[in-house]
Amino acid sequence: MTKLKDLTVIKGMIEEIIYRNDDTNYTVVLVDVNKELITATGKFPIINEGEWVELNGKFVLNPKYGEQFAVDGVKLSPPNTIDGIVRYLSSGLIPGIGPITAMNIVNKFGESTLDIIHYNPERLSECKNVSKKKAEDIAKAYEEVHQMQNAVMIMQQYHISTNLAIKIYNQYGEGTENILKNNPYKLVEDIDGVGFFTADKIAIAMGVANDSEFRIRAGILHVLKENSDKNGNTYMIFSALLEGVYSLLNIPNLQDRIDSIINKLILDNYLKKLEIDGNDAITLSKYYKIEKILADTLLLLNADSENTRLNIESDINLYEQINNIKMHEHQRQAVDIAINNGVSIITGGPGTGKTTIIKCILQIFKNMHKSVKLMAPTGRAAKRLSESTGEDASTIHRALEMSGGDESRFLFNTQTKLNYDVIIVDEVSMVDSQLMYFLIKSIKRGSKLILVGDKDQLASVGAGNVLADILNSGCFATMCLTQIYRQSEDSLIIVNAHAINKGEMPTLNNKSKDFFFDKKESNEEVLDSIINMCTTRIPNFLKIDSSKVQVLAPMKGGIVGIDNINKCLQDKLNPASIKKLEIEMDKCIYRKCDRVMQITNNYERVWTKDGVNGAGVFNGDIGVIQDIDINTSEVVVEFEDGRIARYIKSDLNELTLSYAITIHKSQGSEFDVVVIPAVSGPPMLLTRNLLYTAVTRAKKMVVIIGTKQCIARMVHNNFTKIRYTMLKYFLETDGEKYENS
Repeated sequence: MTKLKDLTVIKGMIEEIIYRNDDTNYTVVLVDVNKELITATGKFPIINEGEWVELNGKFVLNPKYGEQFAVDGVKLSPPNTIDGIVRYLSSGLIPGIGPITAMNIVNKFGESTLDIIHYNPERLSECKNVSKKKAEDIAKAYEEVHQMQNAVMIMQQYHISTNLAIKIYNQYGEGTENILKNNPYKLVEDIDGVGFFTADKIAIAMGVANDSEFRIRAGILHVLKENSDKNGNTYMIFSALLEGVYSLLNIPNLQDRIDSIINKLILDNYLKKLEIDGNDAITLSKYYKIEKILADTLLLLNADSENTRLNIESDINLYEQINNIKMHEHQRQAVDIAINNGVSIITGGPGTGKTTIIKCILQIFKNMHKSVKLMAPTGRAAKRLSESTGEDASTIHRALEMSGGDESRFLFNTQTKLNYDVIIVDEVSMVDSQLMYFLIKSIKRGSKLILVGDKDQLASVGAGNVLADILNSGCFATMCLTQIYRQSEDSLIIVNAHAINKGEMPTLNNKSKDFFFDKKESNEEVLDSIINMCTTRIPNFLKIDSSKVQVLAPMKGGIVGIDNINKCLQDKLNPASIKKLEIEMDKCIYRKCDRVMQITNNYERVWTKDGVNGAGVFNGDIGVIQDIDINTSEVVVEFEDGRIARYIKSDLNELTLSYAITIHKSQGSEFDVVVIPAVSGPPMLLTRNLLYTAVTRAKKMVVIIGTKQCIARMVHNNFTKIRYTMLKYFLETDGEKYENS
């Protein structure tokens, strides 16, 4: 081995496939390199024993399995020896060829066997036990494997991962190579996981012109998609789109060509053009469809509601009597509009009695023998809803039941409706347009939809502004709750949350049992205090585990951004040890027992729970790393609800350490203790509703660390970033039809 250990390229024949995971393409093989057997590991395209390979990578020392060659790239060549051809054909790669048939074919054609299969497959019928039909099947299977291997190898030259390369091949099949050569930007339109910059690198390598129509077309789509993903918009004003495309492509004098290409994209049904508030607007057809159908269906559900108005005063009185409470007039009105409308919205901050209203609504519908389903956007929010009402609640995703992909990814959809009379969705402020679209499609005609949330919290992470658009449209019965009912004399969380929401300074005298301010001037002092609070002071004070303490920070970068806080807390709460396995990805270390959070929706991520398999892990799901397999580079995560999912190394960008998370990512969640750094930063980010959202995530205690000046700046900064969305526009314009019908 010593003579090979410094090599970065090895060539040889695959002697044995020790391990192969077809889901991840992770493979462990023995390679015969000049009569010396080398163990090689990494992602391989479909391979078989007997094939010749050229592997790029380096030798590494695996603590469990010894020295191995870690593979970055693979080039395949067909076997060129009699023995290699026999092993290749009999390996199971080609259906219909076993060891005996393989030997018969090779005995007949010798070293020309693979050329015969490729160019003259009909001659295979000259061999014993090979019919003309079997000869055709063998040739077809060989050609399919050959095409995939070639396509994958071509794509690897452009640093496309094996996983993604196979995904691309599965989309285009034998046309893959032509598409890559003629228009690599088509990948941006057709393949999830391929962005503009990946396609641009391929195009540059292929010699595609900088100002080609393909590149401009892809640039337009990229700017629109990026604007949705990062800013939550579902359309762009035309002038802003132009500016974004100019900046991306760096090509002058493009307006006429952009106009022409946008018109073609509209004809191809990739884009839609409309006028909103006097401005020309461009949207991806996906979002046009989502928000148009969402508006139409909401209006239809509302119009379907029974005309007979029910007097439920006696029902509310009975509920009060049974539960020994007295409901405020606004709460009674909220119950009334929920019972008597097809679509209704109940909104209010913490302590305003939303849970009491939901429980009363549930009881009245039960008395009417109506079936009710409780939902929330996240697992944490669903669990909290279930605990507060005593009724079963699930995430929206779980209620719709995962099935296939794309439009058919849910079992309940346009064709198969949810069989409930009433659907109540809590924490609706964090539901984006796409998730609401999937839900609304599954609701049967005549059902009631009750939306409950806090209009003053941050908008959803995903594109859209669902709650705000529905409220501002004025099309549906609404109750905004302002009266505070739930608070104890020595509690300040709810009082301070409402003060912040009104633009008033919270009480920071440290005399309550649940709201504390720790004055620190410098960022370094704030960081030290955060670490001390999370590891020692709060756990000791409340007699709780440190996992119950959650840092919520406004920013990702900087000394008190979540990236640095996570690293520091990881070092303190889960330090490195020879007994703890760890893996590094993009300069982030993932260690066994680390707290992590899913940061994207992955509808295909497979999980198991209590022996049952399922799919779908979603943005905001929090868990703990249970195990790391160093040999396969797989990370095993158990989420809070008991689901267990496996991640290969290249998928770890879906996870982030979650000792500290951004306030945006905390939406819909609730934690025993919340620690919030209050430090200087961009005014557009450090806003009132950001601080309000952070404070309202706490159940038992809030600790703010920093300066009163920074808190004051956030409290008085009522900036809300405008989201450009179409739902309100469609509700208002289409709502007129229902009013006049």
